[in-house]
Amino acid sequence: MRYPLTDVRSTAAQIPVRVLGGPTTVIEYGGLRFLTDPTFDAPGDYPLGDLVLTKTAACSIDPADLGPVDVVLLSHDEHPDNLDHAGRALLGDVPVVLTTTGGAGRLGGTARGLAPWEAVELARPDGGTLTVTAAPALHGPEGCEPVTGEVVGFVLTATDLPTAYVSGDNASLPLVREIAERVGPVDTAVLFVGAVRTPFFDGALLTIDSAQAAEAAQILGARRVVPAHCDSWGHFTESRDDVVAAFAAAGLADRLQLG
Repeated sequence: MRYPLTDVRSTAAQIPVRVLGGPTTVIEYGGLRFLTDPTFDAPGDYPLGDLVLTKTAACSIDPADLGPVDVVLLSHDEHPDNLDHAGRALLGDVPVVLTTTGGAGRLGGTARGLAPWEAVELARPDGGTLTVTAAPALHGPEGCEPVTGEVVGFVLTATDLPTAYVSGDNASLPLVREIAERVGPVDTAVLFVGAVRTPFFDGALLTIDSAQAAEAAQILGARRVVPAHCDSWGHFTESRDDVVAAFAAAGLADRLQLG
């Protein structure tokens, strides 16, 4: 099902989103500060099996200047372009880290694993609550999990707030349709794009490309899309400019929020 794109624009201020670089964003929701996939290292190389991933640009902010973080939404812990050395160090100071079930076991500390569609309720400063629900994600083509690992996305909901969705490293539009059927339409979608390709799976996409991001926006009925995971790493084959062009071609330029 494709949900109609809503025209309710007054809710944008309720979900401030700031992209810091790569997959790292800050989302303010229900009085809590959420940080996605923390990557704060300087540029450099990261051996990963037979691959070397290269970080090409630093994050736009030093973690020391980030301020308090209430919750980290970590799509997965096994790839340095989603959790690097400085990001791992930061986790020890965060009260709640939500991630995959396997990742929680590896990380320990405050990490809590969520299986797809499992939910956790969090207390808000105003005395209310919000819910974080794990959304399914697939980091490549069907059957990729033994190679690319377990990945999770997240849906943020509250009775008095619009719905937000963080995709994580997802390459599956069928899963986006499943998410739309369960929780759509969403107000704000933070989509991890970049059209990641490696020698694995004959170069198949490991995250959605820009045209698929525009299609995902239609499927989700998203009023606003914030693209992340499209800069700062050499294996990202599409940039933010590609996202802008794809959304313009789809007639969705007004739904895109950059930075």
